[in-house]
Amino acid sequence: MTALEAGRTAVGTAVDLALARLVEQGRARDRRSAVLAEAARDAAAGGKRFRPRLVAESNLAFGGRGTADPAVADVAAGFELLHTAFVVHDDVIDGDVERRGRPNTSGRFRADARAAGAAVGRAARYGDAASILVGDVLLFEAVRLIAAADLPAGPRRRLLDLLDDVILLSAAGELADVEYASLPDPPDPEAVLAAARDKTAVYSISAPLQAGAILAGAPEPAVAALGAAGRSLGLAFQLADDLIGAFGTAEQAGRAPGADLREGKHTALIATARHSGSWPEVKAALALAPTGPEGVQAARRALDACGARKRVHALIDEILGAARERWSRAPVPEASKRMLGDLTDVIEERIP
Repeated sequence: MTALEAGRTAVGTAVDLALARLVEQGRARDRRSAVLAEAARDAAAGGKRFRPRLVAESNLAFGGRGTADPAVADVAAGFELLHTAFVVHDDVIDGDVERRGRPNTSGRFRADARAAGAAVGRAARYGDAASILVGDVLLFEAVRLIAAADLPAGPRRRLLDLLDDVILLSAAGELADVEYASLPDPPDPEAVLAAARDKTAVYSISAPLQAGAILAGAPEPAVAALGAAGRSLGLAFQLADDLIGAFGTAEQAGRAPGADLREGKHTALIATARHSGSWPEVKAALALAPTGPEGVQAARRALDACGARKRVHALIDEILGAARERWSRAPVPEASKRMLGDLTDVIEERIP
C-alpha cells in the first residue's frame, strides 16, 4: 500500500537504532550477553515491518505527524520487536528450527552446539533455551521502547495499558492453540478461530492501529472502534495465512509450498476439515503430506474435496464484509476508513 510505504524508512531506522543500542550494550558486558544481543538483532532483521507501519499510518489518519514524530517512531519500533519476540517464542513452541528457508534462532544455536561437540538432545535443549532468552530480551526491549517514548503521562499510560492487555491475550491465545492441538477430540471451529484471533490478530493489527490513534490523541470511542476493526481484519489475515500455508506458492509462503501440511499444523483450515463428513479420507491424505510433494498434493486435493478450503475462503469474505459495515459507521476519520479499506484489499489479494 502506497500510504503505508511512506513511513517505512523512518520505522526501519528506529528499529535499527534500538537493536544497535542493544548490541552495543551486550558487547560492553561479556561474550554471552553479546551473543544474545546479536541473535536478537538478527532475528529482527529484514521483514516488511508491517506492524510499525500500521502504527505510523493510523497516527497520520488521526492528524498526527507519523514517523516524523520521534515518539511515534519509537512506539512503532516497539511493536516490531514485540512481533519478533512472539515469533522467536512461537518457533520454540512449535519445534521449528527454520524460518523463511533458513535456520531460525533455535536452529542456529543448535548448529553451534553440535559444531562444538554437543549431543543432538543437548544441542536441541541449548537452542531452545537460547531462543527463549532471545525472545525475552526482545520482549523487554519492545516494552522499553514504548515506555521510554517522549510522551505525556496520559498517552503513555494508555499505551502501557494496551500493551499489557496485548501481551497477556497473545500468550493466552498461544496456550489455547497448543492445548487444542494436543486434545484427542477436535475443538469447535469457533474455538480455533478465537485462539487465532487472540494469538495473532490483536498484536498484529488491532493494537498497532490503536496505538497510532492514541499517539494522535484520539478519543476512546474511536480507539475502541479501531480495536474492533483490527480484530476482524487480523483474524481474516490469519485465515489467509492458513490458506497460504497449505495452498500458497513458495513466494507467498516464504518457504516450500505446503509447509503447514508437511509439519502437521493444526490451523483453522484443518479444524474445518475435521468437522466435515470426509474427515477420515482427509486425515489419511494429511498423513501423506510429510512424505514429499506428491503427498502435499494429495492433502491439498482432499482439503479441496471436503470443502474446507472453500469454507475458509467464504469465512474470510464474511469477516471482511462485516468489518467494512461496522467501520463505515464508526466514529473515526475518513482517512482512517480509507486505510482500513486498503488493509482489506491487501488481505483479499493474499488469498491463494
